Amino acid sequence: MIMKDSERTEYFDKIAIEISKKYKGKIQTISKVPITGLQDFSSLYTPGIAAVSKKIQAEKELVYDLTGKWNSVAILTDGTRVLGIGNVGPEAAIPVMEGKALLFNYLGGVNAIPIPLVVNNNDEFIAAAKAIQPYFGGYNLEDIQSPRCFFLLESLQKSMEIPVWHDDQLGTASIILAGAINALRVLNKKKEDVKIVFNGAGAANIAAIYLFEAAGFDKGNIIAIDSKGIIEPGREDIDALMFKNPWKYKIALGTNRERIKGDAANAFKGADMVISASISQPGTIKNEWVKSMNKDPVIFALANPLPEIWPGEAKKAGARIVATGRSDFPNQINNSMVFPGVFRGVLDARSRGVNFGIMVAASYAIADFVENPNEEHIVPSMEDFELFPRVASIVARKCVESGLARKTDSTEGFYREASEIINNNRKVYNKLFDM
Repeated sequence: MIMKDSERTEYFDKIAIEISKKYKGKIQTISKVPITGLQDFSSLYTPGIAAVSKKIQAEKELVYDLTGKWNSVAILTDGTRVLGIGNVGPEAAIPVMEGKALLFNYLGGVNAIPIPLVVNNNDEFIAAAKAIQPYFGGYNLEDIQSPRCFFLLESLQKSMEIPVWHDDQLGTASIILAGAINALRVLNKKKEDVKIVFNGAGAANIAAIYLFEAAGFDKGNIIAIDSKGIIEPGREDIDALMFKNPWKYKIALGTNRERIKGDAANAFKGADMVISASISQPGTIKNEWVKSMNKDPVIFALANPLPEIWPGEAKKAGARIVATGRSDFPNQINNSMVFPGVFRGVLDARSRGVNFGIMVAASYAIADFVENPNEEHIVPSMEDFELFPRVASIVARKCVESGLARKTDSTEGFYREASEIINNNRKVYNKLFDM
């Protein structure tokens, strides 16, 4: 059945509600350990389990060997920026967090637990995160409004002994970079030469700009746009940005070498690539803007659930390569291709953190997984199950090289470990649901 673009969204909305009503949640806790009778609890719980606690008390790092910390991630949210629907609160964020936990587990073999927080300020969020650190090998911050998300990520990364990742920033930035790498390969353009417009200056695009710089793109050839127009040092609100959003302020000073001013129409002129994460409304990107771009332009229209321009319209306007955030069009730019492998890698290395160098390595691993990229295929899909252990092994090895790993191994060794964990986990799914 062929559906119109608007009909697709209505269809998936309906199915999502039906599934949620039927199953009343998407995840549950089950035992990893065989249980044959109540006598087993003498060793699984009291009195025998006290011996395990004493070992960890004597040597804290043994918690990674004797408990589930080595493979557990907390998904922390305050529900202030959920998907494309905004500030809906921690309770309404739960369905999304459960879905995220399911992806963590199915694709990466990671045990992820949704933890929505009722907090009134940044200090309360940080205090809550620090208080529950003992059980988790990593944190994934999720659906937190900007610029709060930047402050929380930066603060927690500095103060925690485990990797802290904000997927709306780092995961999305990594898959954007992977897609851009392959788009340029298809067009035979160099990253040092291309002019890139980042339309929208929220969490994803701000992080992507910093990541593109770390990957060797020329920061001076980047132009960023927010709701007030092109971000540049001469804007009237630039002094206020210094205090309100220092991350955007640094972008204003460091990008846009030609100091182009005005609105999006000015920014698009002569651009090679547009990466848009802005308003979820087709028509946000105008056809005439695309027509004003350089030869063979690339359009990433990533707003969800509706892209800023429908792919067909972008192609008619001259776009050579088009990507969206949706699974029902070619070239889905989705952070689900990133976080399962990245977390599998940092957990396997028992890393103390994650940085831009690790992210760039992950992005290239994702791009390189596509052996023959073309206009309709610049990134893998979530069905490319081999992608995740491949990314995990490269990430884990990069953690070792960065001096962040508690556990060392070769890339090949980490690959074998990640593959075994993910494959064994998938066998559990197959057996449970007779797949």
